[in-house]
Amino acid sequence: MRSFLNNLHCGQWLYPGPLRVFTPAEMARAGMQPWPRAVDSYVAINVLLLLPVMVLTHAREDWPGQALSWGGLAAIAIASLAVARALWRQPTRVRLNLCCYGAALLVAGAIIFMAKSGRRDWLESQHAFAVASLTGVLSAWWMLTIFRAQQIESRLRELAEQDAALRLSTRLAAAQIQPHFLFNTLASLQHWVETGDPRAAPLLRDFTAYLRATLPMFERELQPLADEMEMVRRYLAIMQARLGARLAFEIDVPAGVEAQLPPGVVLTLAENAIAHGIEPQLQGGHIAIHARHDGTHLVLTVRDDGPGLATGWAEGVGLSNTRRRLRQACPTATLTLADAHPGCIATLTL
Repeated sequence: MRSFLNNLHCGQWLYPGPLRVFTPAEMARAGMQPWPRAVDSYVAINVLLLLPVMVLTHAREDWPGQALSWGGLAAIAIASLAVARALWRQPTRVRLNLCCYGAALLVAGAIIFMAKSGRRDWLESQHAFAVASLTGVLSAWWMLTIFRAQQIESRLRELAEQDAALRLSTRLAAAQIQPHFLFNTLASLQHWVETGDPRAAPLLRDFTAYLRATLPMFERELQPLADEMEMVRRYLAIMQARLGARLAFEIDVPAGVEAQLPPGVVLTLAENAIAHGIEPQLQGGHIAIHARHDGTHLVLTVRDDGPGLATGWAEGVGLSNTRRRLRQACPTATLTLADAHPGCIATLTL
């Protein structure tokens, strides 16, 4: 029985309106959609259509009486629109019921006043029209409030889906950062273990620490610079084990330099420096990573002493993903690449 009554939504008969209450933050996030001008046109057309009916109904009345009736109709239309606009801005169940019950009490008070003023005959002739008008106005307020609440819910749901898609896209972009590095490292590790190479144990320790440091890439939108640099340090140690004397590196990030950035951003810059600055040279090269505060900005540079930017060079997938993730997480951040003579320098400003 209780389930049957709940399905009837009995509360909507006496206390109608949307059940959901939007917080100020949700209203701000959804945005204030413009008031539909079609509602104003609809009300104006209905008022114009009612004028001939009122003229015929009040044909025997004097001009002051007709003017009073027309003025009342215009005032009701303007007041109804004002209430509708208020409900559009804040489509709450409480506000809707205050307006509806307030309008009903106002009409009841007007009827009692007119009945005591000797207008009983006029009331009897117009009571059907008054009831129909009141019902129409209250129904319009109710439908407008429900529509507006559903519109806000739909917009919030759309924004939530966009955020979820963005988070998924960001994590997929992070997963695309040089996957061949993992397979090459595992291949080297397997070979060294099989041949009893003493480099196997240090490489395994660095590789394990690297994997542990990269796990947050798939769980966080942003991570501290210190965690990012730990991941980069382990990556460079692994590459140094594989390349031997061909790779030298230094990392200079003072303890007081802090920032939040998308996971894997500096790692991508280090990977590019290895791939395009160190590996193409038989003698290898040197990579230097520095970070400092410049006023309210963090300036981080990744520099190599390789051949520099090739003529007509274009960004690859890794760098394009990095720029996109920076735009999404840190819209004011900048990332530039330039020739360093020798080599290339990537500058990240947060």
